[in-house]
Amino acid sequence: MLNYRRCFFLLCLVCGVLGCSSKGKIIPPAVVEAPVRVSPAVPENVKGVWLTTLSGLDWPTPASSDEPSDERRIALQKQALIDKLDNLVSLGVNTVCFQVKPDGTALYRSALLPWSDVLTGVVGKDPGYDPLAFMLAEGHKRGLRIHAWLNPYRVTSNTQPKTVAALRRTLSASPSSVYALHPEWIRTASDRFVLDPGIPEVRQWITNVVVELINNYAVDGIHFDDYFYYETPASRLQDDATYRQYGQGFVVKGDWRRNNTLLLIEQVSMAIKAVKPQVEFGVSPSGVWRNAENDARGSDTRGGAAYDISYADTRLWVERGLIDYIIPQIYWPFSREIVRYDTLVKWWADVVRPTKTHLYIGIALYKVGVPSQKEPDWARDGGVPELRRQLALNEALPEVKGSVLFREGFLHQPQTVPAVDYLRKHWGKAGLILERGGRNG
Repeated sequence: MLNYRRCFFLLCLVCGVLGCSSKGKIIPPAVVEAPVRVSPAVPENVKGVWLTTLSGLDWPTPASSDEPSDERRIALQKQALIDKLDNLVSLGVNTVCFQVKPDGTALYRSALLPWSDVLTGVVGKDPGYDPLAFMLAEGHKRGLRIHAWLNPYRVTSNTQPKTVAALRRTLSASPSSVYALHPEWIRTASDRFVLDPGIPEVRQWITNVVVELINNYAVDGIHFDDYFYYETPASRLQDDATYRQYGQGFVVKGDWRRNNTLLLIEQVSMAIKAVKPQVEFGVSPSGVWRNAENDARGSDTRGGAAYDISYADTRLWVERGLIDYIIPQIYWPFSREIVRYDTLVKWWADVVRPTKTHLYIGIALYKVGVPSQKEPDWARDGGVPELRRQLALNEALPEVKGSVLFREGFLHQPQTVPAVDYLRKHWGKAGLILERGGRNG
């Protein structure tokens, strides 16, 4: 019965992928330059980093995208990525979450998404090479596992007229922006354009994006971040009409929203396992699922909860085995009483213990070395004691299978120099020798 259901789902999925294109016509999978290669084995202890491309925060630099010579631009961007990968290897990093879909555009060749403007400065302009294919070739060559990081619902980072105009111009090209092609799917939330998670066709479109990607590229994982229902009190996602249309059976709108995120995760999970079961699927939600004061099953914290703010029941996804790994973003020190680092790590360890979901912990490298009245430990002695303490706890708990740093760009900042030196000794080859010596002795 399981095989029958999987085959039926795969058939429906293929039909959905072929039927969803920029012009409503069948578009065959894009021909890409990604080589077929054996991926590095899953490490026993993940030492990871997020590499952000949104607005070129980590890569590529805005200066490179402004380069008038295409040949020079490509060379600069490729060399910058090689330099980053070499540095990560020297630090002992073995896993990279590479942001390939920061919004409604892509850093890989797609029949569903236009090229990202971070590469050339123009949405939809072919950069002359395939960044994801290049990353996979260079990363795998160095023994790194590369997880394709996608933001599922974000379409833009702002609502400026020039952004709207740029997206509308893609209608004359293929593929067109989802903003221009399906304006009925678009909402405004947190002062940016987003897709409405309550629309079934939106969830199918996101699933199609994932299937196209894993069919065409030898990625080791598909990674979603924490932006599901992302809104602010001043800029809410206006989905009342969607709720009226699709919310039958849900008295509470919040429950309907949580079910929508569950349906997306379930649909993407099934698609990956049906098409390429060796590809991992993971999510990096807010570190707090729910606070104990709101739910007895929650953590002894008083922080913003993914369940209530993002409408993401991440604990349920773990319990149902819908994701292969989870990376809660535990971006607070041990001394932050309302959201203590150790309290949350141990709570998540308890959650994953009876499941097959791997637990990695997201660490706030961006806070290291930065003075803070509420969290002074990040700056004390360059933040090294706090970082050392966090990694030590992660390594002491058998349920924690690794740590992931946010984000790569902060490995190159003056305030993180002491912490990076520590990482190089602890995670790098010298650190591995010391660890093995200690165990043997």
